[in-house]
Order: sequence, then C-alpha cells, then structure tokens
Amino acid sequence: MGAIWRAVRNAYPGLVIRLESWSEDLNNVVIHTTGGGDSGTYHLIDLEAGSAQVIGYAYPDLNADLVGEMRAIRYAAGDGMEIPGYLTLPPGVTEPRDLPLVVLPHGGPAARDTMGFDWWAQGLASRGYAVLQPNFRGSAGLGDEHLEAGYGEWGLKMQTDLSDGVRYLAAEGIIDPQRVCIVGASYGGYAALAGPTLDPGVYRCAVSVAGVSDLRTMVQWSAAQAGRRDSPVVRYWNRFMGAERLGDRSLDDRSPAFRAAEADAPILLLHGWDDTVVPYDQSRIMAEALERAGRPYELVRLDGEDHWLSREATRQRMLNETVRFLETHNPPR
Repeated sequence: MGAIWRAVRNAYPGLVIRLESWSEDLNNVVIHTTGGGDSGTYHLIDLEAGSAQVIGYAYPDLNADLVGEMRAIRYAAGDGMEIPGYLTLPPGVTEPRDLPLVVLPHGGPAARDTMGFDWWAQGLASRGYAVLQPNFRGSAGLGDEHLEAGYGEWGLKMQTDLSDGVRYLAAEGIIDPQRVCIVGASYGGYAALAGPTLDPGVYRCAVSVAGVSDLRTMVQWSAAQAGRRDSPVVRYWNRFMGAERLGDRSLDDRSPAFRAAEADAPILLLHGWDDTVVPYDQSRIMAEALERAGRPYELVRLDGEDHWLSREATRQRMLNETVRFLETHNPPR
C-alpha cells in the first residue's frame, strides 16, 4: 500500500489526493484530486498497466479558469502565536494587490480548513473577493498545543486571530483593509457576529449562517437536549467558551446579542428552521437585539433546512443571499 500511494503521489504532484476505492488485488484504485485549478476529478488507475483515466468530475461545469488559486499562508497573531491558513484568490489573479477581502472562519471550533477545492470560498472568490480561511487557535488537526490554546478564548484571542490575519494581508499589500467583510457558519457564524460587536473597526459587513449569538442560552439549551447538566456536549462548550459552570453569566460579555448596540456594520443572519445543532432561536435572539439597538440587519429563515444546509437549493440560496449582501455593502469593483 505504501508503494501504491507513493506511485500515485508522484503521478499527481501539487494536487491534494484522496484514495476513494481499490480492487481486492490492489491493481486498480480510484482517487480524487483537487487543487491548482482542479475543482475535483476522479481517476481510475491501473497500476499493473501503468495507466490512468479520468472517470468523473465533482463539478463538471467548473473549468480550470473558473477556479481561483489557493495559497497556504502563515502569520503571527498579536501575541506571537503562528496562525496557519489559506488564501483563495479570484480566478485569473496571480499578483494580488488591494483586493476586497472576505474572512471565512470555519465551524467547530475544533475543526480546520485544508488545502483543496472549497465550494464556499471559491463561490465568493468568483465574485472578485480574496478569501481568508484562518486556522485560528482552537482549530483541530494542528497539534494539542494549538487546539488547547483556544480554550476559553471565544470572542477573545480566537477572534483577534482573524483580524490579525486581515492586518497581515493589508501589510503585505494584498488586500484593501477598508474593504473587508466576515462570513461564517456555526462557530464561524458566531465569529461573524462577534466581528462587528466584539472586535469593531475591522469589517464593513458580516454574514452569519446558523451562528451562536447568546452563549449562555446556547449551553443551557444543549444541557436540556442532553437531559443532563454535565453532558460531554456541555463540557465541550464550557471548555471552549471559558465558562466555569452552567449558566455562567460571564459568557454574556462575549455574546454578540448582549453587545448588539456596539455593532458597527450591517449583519445578515441566515438560519435553517430545522437546525438541531444550533437552534434557530440563536438568530432570532440576535435579530431582536439588533432591532432594539437600531442597528441594520436582515434575517432570512431557511425553511425545512438543517444545520449543514444539506439541500442543494438551500446552499445556492445561501450563496446568492451572501453575495447580494456583500456586493451591497462591500462591492468588489
């Protein structure tokens, strides 16, 4: 198997490769490649014959010229911690200067972004935006030290890791710091809400998809769903949020809904009505807080949709709504 994998990697240099299937005698394997203008291609490899053929495409209508370049980057956070991430450029751009930027933090937060085609990042890049996907502290897959550095840092260093990335790209001349928005889902949705409320002066607009807005209420809901106050889910939330106990009111200061009056940018809220991970109420609570504070916002309810936007039509609607909002408040050209 090691020999097979080395042979495959040597045949597709520079691409992200995933082993999909193989024959019992290991003479034939199916792989998936992405990267470098490849939006996702399936190959059947005959190792005995030393041949390969393309057997399908993940996105057959996306030619290479429609896929933006994705670059691995690293930058220093304000406290010196190194933050790895990825920068996706608009298609055809090879020497980026003064581009508008969308910061796209991942969910989890104990997850991570990886090199390879990302339909959300590429969708935004196709409209003329550079897209930053930082693996901020608290991200998984980068070692225990990087993960545990995120404990208790919701709305604090996990948030400034994002804006530190904006400042890095601005210092490099790659982006225009006056034309930056933030977009995200789940934890990334929280980060999108926290941008204008907890880390002001960075973003022109924010789009939150299924984001958490009231941390204390979110943990209490999770405890009720689990039927116990000390469930693994509750311990997970408390560890990352920095709560000492269920109902810890210190979380209110890091809850965008409690800081809505400080929002310095318009906010778009999108949320699946049938979300069982982050309830729709989290977006409703934020909308009501923004309404009371007289801050600009839009709320879009995605009927019949779950936390992951599993339906193709909903994903397309989310992208269309997001692009419309971005182009209104941060036009790319």
